[in-house]
Amino acid sequence: MYLRHFGFRRTPFKITPDTKVFFKGCNRGVALHALCFAIARGEGIIKVVGEVGTGKTMLCRMLPLSFKRPVDWVYLPHPSLSPEHTLHSIAHELGLATDEQEDKLSVMRKLHRALLLKHAKGRHVVLLVEEAQGMPIETLEEIRLLSNLETEKNKLLQIVLFGQPELDQKLAQSTIRQLKERITYSLHLDPLSTVDIQNYINFRIRASGYRGPHLFNHRMAKVVERYSGGLIRRINIIADKALLSAYVDNRHCIKLKDIHSAAQDSEYVQPKKWFHRFAAASFATAILGGQLIADSEAKPLMIVSKVFGL
Repeated sequence: MYLRHFGFRRTPFKITPDTKVFFKGCNRGVALHALCFAIARGEGIIKVVGEVGTGKTMLCRMLPLSFKRPVDWVYLPHPSLSPEHTLHSIAHELGLATDEQEDKLSVMRKLHRALLLKHAKGRHVVLLVEEAQGMPIETLEEIRLLSNLETEKNKLLQIVLFGQPELDQKLAQSTIRQLKERITYSLHLDPLSTVDIQNYINFRIRASGYRGPHLFNHRMAKVVERYSGGLIRRINIIADKALLSAYVDNRHCIKLKDIHSAAQDSEYVQPKKWFHRFAAASFATAILGGQLIADSEAKPLMIVSKVFGL
């Protein structure tokens, strides 16, 4: 909607991870390098923990693109699976023919043989598990057993767990202390600071084709931080709606009211004392082309839903 107005070649703030605009700031580049190093060592289990929206999925997507050695990547997107279904899913990802009625021992043997064959060909296998905090204890224990598959010198399967802080709480339970002992590398993704937010937003904007002066300054980034808590997903949503607000107002610059309105529309926080009442409604009013909403108590999200016919 606002792409041509600002000179963008593509949407700068998609919620879904876009590896073409990976931001290396706030230690994200360092974390990616550390993951590649840990996998190259081929020992133990790796754990990456961060709050919702801190960029774990982006790291997960960047890893196969950044690792230079021959690797077969196995992606497990459904951590809530039972131990049996988890083994079947991994076997399926490796191209193994398994029957749904096969027991765990049979599938485990097939996995072991397949991993030995790949090892003989000089290929490494890495299992990427997203949302690992949602894994049942029994499934986490099955993951630990998979890490036991090895030759005399090398692990046959490298495992990377991506999860929210609840993963650490789950790993603290005595029932799976053996899994925790297998974790040799732990990374934590912190929220972005004000400076990082400013650099991140302007980086994404320029990577999308914008060639004008910076649209977000330090003061604006500070307001974005206040609303988003430094979480990348929220930053993307706020920045996207702020650009939309400026576009509908036929401006090529971003104002603080655009950020306030975007955050309020997303219902991230309650208005502060310094936040004027008109700002909360300006975003929805702008999208409607100046038409007033009869129900002044309507929630901003409901307004946006009406505009786009959702």
